[in-house]
Amino acid sequence: MKLYKKEGSVLQILSFPNYDIEKGDYLLIEDSKAGKALIVQVIDIQFANIPGILEELLRSCSDNSNLNGADFDPLDIAPHITYIQDSRLLICKIRASIYNNRLNPSKGWLPSRSHSVIRKLSTKCLLEIIQAKGELPIVLGKTKDSSPLMVDASSLDGKLNIITGKKETGKSHLSKLLVLSLIHYGATVIIFDLNGEYAGLGYDSDGARNRYYNQIHVLTPGENFKLMLDQLDLRVMLNILVHALHLPGTSAREFRHIWKTLRERKALSLRALGETIRNWRCNIHIRDALFSRYYALVNSGLFTDNPSEASSIEQYLFKTREKGGAVIVNLRDTSPVDRQIIVEYTLGKLVELLSSWRLKAVFLFAEEAHLYLRETYWDDIVTRMRHFGIFTTFITNQPDSIRSSIYRQADNIFLFNFTNENDLEAVSRAARADAETVKSIAGDLPPHHCLVLGKVVKDFPIVVKIRKLNVKTMGGTRLFFKGKTRKVNPEQMRV
Repeated sequence: MKLYKKEGSVLQILSFPNYDIEKGDYLLIEDSKAGKALIVQVIDIQFANIPGILEELLRSCSDNSNLNGADFDPLDIAPHITYIQDSRLLICKIRASIYNNRLNPSKGWLPSRSHSVIRKLSTKCLLEIIQAKGELPIVLGKTKDSSPLMVDASSLDGKLNIITGKKETGKSHLSKLLVLSLIHYGATVIIFDLNGEYAGLGYDSDGARNRYYNQIHVLTPGENFKLMLDQLDLRVMLNILVHALHLPGTSAREFRHIWKTLRERKALSLRALGETIRNWRCNIHIRDALFSRYYALVNSGLFTDNPSEASSIEQYLFKTREKGGAVIVNLRDTSPVDRQIIVEYTLGKLVELLSSWRLKAVFLFAEEAHLYLRETYWDDIVTRMRHFGIFTTFITNQPDSIRSSIYRQADNIFLFNFTNENDLEAVSRAARADAETVKSIAGDLPPHHCLVLGKVVKDFPIVVKIRKLNVKTMGGTRLFFKGKTRKVNPEQMRV
C-alpha cells in the first residue's frame, strides 16, 4: 500500500488486491524517519482510476469466441495487467497521530510517501492505544477481526446517548445489554417501555429466573402502579394538567387554589377533588375545563383513594440504591394521553428525589421518546435534568424525530443500519461524528452490527456485532404465517 493523495482530513491510499481491507478497518501509517505515525480509518473502497485502464478493459471484453489458438505472452505481462486492473483506492479518514508513543488528536502532520510503511491495525491494538476498556468494562460484542469490543461503563455516566437504526436491526437488544451492564455495576436505571420489551429482563431465555430477577421491577399503570393524590407535589400535578392535559392558565390558577384548600384541610383525595370542583365558585367554563381534566385523571386508572392499592415509584427506586436495579414503566397498553400523564409524573418525581439527594443519579432509557415527550422536554432533559443527575439514552427508528440540537449535544451514538439518505443525514448532524463516515459505513451494516461513535470509543468509530443475551425475548412482532407449513398446489390457487 502506498500514499496517493490528501484532501482535508481525507487520505487516499493505493492498495493492491492481495490486501484484505474492508470498510471500517483501521490502518497505521508509520514514518520511521519522522518518528511519527497516523491512524486512519477506511470509509470507502474504489477501483483505482489508472490512465488507459478503460481501453484495456474494453479490449479484454471484445468478442474472441470465433478466434482459435493460444495466447502468446513471452514476457508474462498478462498477470501484471490483471493485477493493475484490480488495484484499489482506499478513501480514509485521519483519526489521530502518534508521536513518542503518545496519542495526539492533531491531524495536521503528513507522513512521507517514499518512507512510510502502511499496515492494517487490529481492533485489539487500537483499543490498547486509545485505552477504551477502563475499570468498568462492558462487552458489546466482537469486531470484524473477532476481537472483543469492551467499553467503559463510566463513559455512559453523565452522558447523552442515542441508539438508532431501522426496524429489526438490534436497537432494543443493545439497549437491554447496556441496561443489564449498568445494573451489574450498581446503577439505578429507569425505562419508559413503550412496547413491553423489557419485562423479561429478569428471566433467562428458557423462562428461568436469572441473577437480576430481584433487581428488575416492572410497573404497569392501573395494576401495580397506582397513586394517591396526597403523594403528589402540586408542581408535579400542575405539570400533568398543563402539559399532558393542556389545561388553560386561568383554570390552572383556580386548580392551585382548590389543591391548597384541600391540602390545608388534610382532605386531599380523588373523590374530594371532584366534589370541590363541583361546588367551587368560579366561571362555568373554568369549572367545565377542570371537570374534563378531572375525569381524564380518573379514567387513566393511575390514581386511587384506596391506600392498599397505592404504590409509588420512589419505593422501587429506593430498592435500587444499594445494589443497583431497573424500574420499568410499562407503557404498552396505555393511550397517548395516559402515557404523557405517567411520563410527566415520573420525570417530576425523579427531579424531586434527585434535587433533594435522596437519589444520587438515574440512567433513563426512553424508547421512541417522540411519541410521549413534549417538544419542550427535549432540551430540558439533556440540559437542566442532566445537572440533576438524569442521564438519558434515546432509542428510536426515526432519527429525524429527534431535534438536531439534541444530536449536537449527544456524547455517544450507537448507529445500526440505515439505507434512507434522509435518516443518515439526520444522524450525521451529530457533533461527534463526521458525515462521510456515517453515510458510507452505516448504509452497509448487516443486521445486529453497530457503528459506535463518541466518547465511549474515544471518538474512534468502530463497527461491532452485538453479542447475544440470555434473556427472555419480549415485544417481538406478532406474525400470522409463523409455523404454517402446509403445502398448496399452485394449480389450486388459480381464480
